[in-house]
Amino acid sequence: MRLRDIARLLDAEILGGHLRLDTEVSQALGSDIMSNVLSTPCGDNAVLLTGLTNLQVVRTAEMIDVKAIIFVKGRCPRSEAIRLAKELDLPVLLTNHCLTETCALLKQAGLEA
Repeated sequence: MRLRDIARLLDAEILGGHLRLDTEVSQALGSDIMSNVLSTPCGDNAVLLTGLTNLQVVRTAEMIDVKAIIFVKGRCPRSEAIRLAKELDLPVLLTNHCLTETCALLKQAGLEA
């Protein structure tokens, strides 16, 4: 599934990475505990779903090489997090759905969640 399709499905606002919206993803990894994210194996075509908005989320996403970050619950990431994501050319999306609902929607659409 392409990131642009995910954005449509989740009615998400695109905060950055507009040029990479045709990137294909096959897995969604959702957590608010970054140590769990780091210890969970994920493929090379995953997106990170989280309600955390700090800089560490972007650093974690960079370390596990996800294709995008989707912030849930309408929680807008901090400006330094958005700035770093832009530097890394990492797409950032924002949805009002909660983490559980976002995972369920993506799973119904065919992503491994």
